Amino acid sequence: METFRYRILAVFMIAVLPAGAAERYPVDWSKAGAESLARFTELLQIDTSNPPGNETRAATYLKQVLEKEGISCKLLALEPDRANLVARLKGNGSKRPLLIMGHTDVVGVQEDKWSFNPFTPIRKDGYIYARGAVDDKDNATAALMVMILLKRLNVKLDRDVIFLAEAGEEGTTKVGIDFLVEHHWNEIAAEFALAEGGGTSARNGKVRYVGISATEKAPRPVKLVARGHAGHGSRPTSDNAVLRLAAAVAKVGEWQPPMRLNDTTRAYFKRLAAISTPEEARRYNQINDPAAAPAIERYFAQHESGHNAILRTTVVPTIIKAGFRSNVIPSEAEATLDVRILPDEDMERFYGELRRVIGDPNVQVVPSKNRGRPVGRPSRLDTEMFHALEQTQRRMFPGAITLPTMSGGATDMAQLRARGVEAYGFGPIVDERDAHGAHSDDERIAAGSIPKLVEFLWYAVLEVAAAR
Repeated sequence: METFRYRILAVFMIAVLPAGAAERYPVDWSKAGAESLARFTELLQIDTSNPPGNETRAATYLKQVLEKEGISCKLLALEPDRANLVARLKGNGSKRPLLIMGHTDVVGVQEDKWSFNPFTPIRKDGYIYARGAVDDKDNATAALMVMILLKRLNVKLDRDVIFLAEAGEEGTTKVGIDFLVEHHWNEIAAEFALAEGGGTSARNGKVRYVGISATEKAPRPVKLVARGHAGHGSRPTSDNAVLRLAAAVAKVGEWQPPMRLNDTTRAYFKRLAAISTPEEARRYNQINDPAAAPAIERYFAQHESGHNAILRTTVVPTIIKAGFRSNVIPSEAEATLDVRILPDEDMERFYGELRRVIGDPNVQVVPSKNRGRPVGRPSRLDTEMFHALEQTQRRMFPGAITLPTMSGGATDMAQLRARGVEAYGFGPIVDERDAHGAHSDDERIAAGSIPKLVEFLWYAVLEVAAAR
């Protein structure tokens, strides 16, 4: 009899439990997807190439769309033409805010290298081609649409949801996230943040994993300045600055800083092995084995450059400047190194090792005067937000897995992590072999990825922000 009563009680309790937020706030994804693509196309048509940026054009567009939905917004600007937009939907305050982000500036283009006008979006063979298609007007559109849906469906919130469309992410953060963190922190302060930096990887049309970035490498550019005696080009000299620089660059190109895993990359390789072929899994599982690591690192350098990059601080020569006439030996030559450091890199030790590798006192190692993005601790993988992202992956892509990743590029989440925000990067569905990604010529995104990106962000936001 007691067992029967307990069963009746259990059935009753299940019956009166509130439905999940996704069930309480159903979305017509056919209509929402079409609207998302329309908003995305409109945003792509606004030329916000940085430099000069002109992000106020995009911020004004977003403000008009949001205010039409009854969502109040602010434009915050260090420079009039480079405004940031902040919009907020209020919760009951029982939890700290959630920040969803997308930057409105894009890198410039070489139009003669494009097959289409980069600011007239073209749909072809299931793709949308335009500058900003994957960096980062897709994320900006997703955040915009989630705010609109939250408002239209009158979602009751435990925490404020803040939408930030920031300027200057592509190298001029002083007008964007730096300005906001230093002068308007109360407008964007949050427990969690979601932004670019991750990605959903597909192979043969099937999603394999959802990559959620929990940390990132930081750019620390370095110049090499070689000096020698100037002279006539007809008389070779032993201290030609161009030859000194060339020798130094060659040495740097052959040098690899040592491999070092962190909690994020360790978890990444462990989870990736679970969905890989036996041969791939062997490499991923043995990367920390001293006996196997050298051969695996050589394989990565030749075949999996992305994995090679996240194993170490990387040093890549990108610019060389020397001379002004063909018949004049210059007294100075200069190279720029794109250095991307691991979060725990000891910079003084690194510079010392770089000087040792070059081994020429006439080649000066000159760190950039720009302090660069701050290095914060990696975001935790045991938070409510990360679990919500995992749950959303299981809902939308049940045959895939969630991979915590370390981004090789830099994002505005660096400044947030330095202030204690648990920040995570996510991204659209991209075929792992597609070469038309961020910053590329003919940048493109699969049209179907935009509605799915909105849907992914929607479920993740509901999971952590909707009132229970």
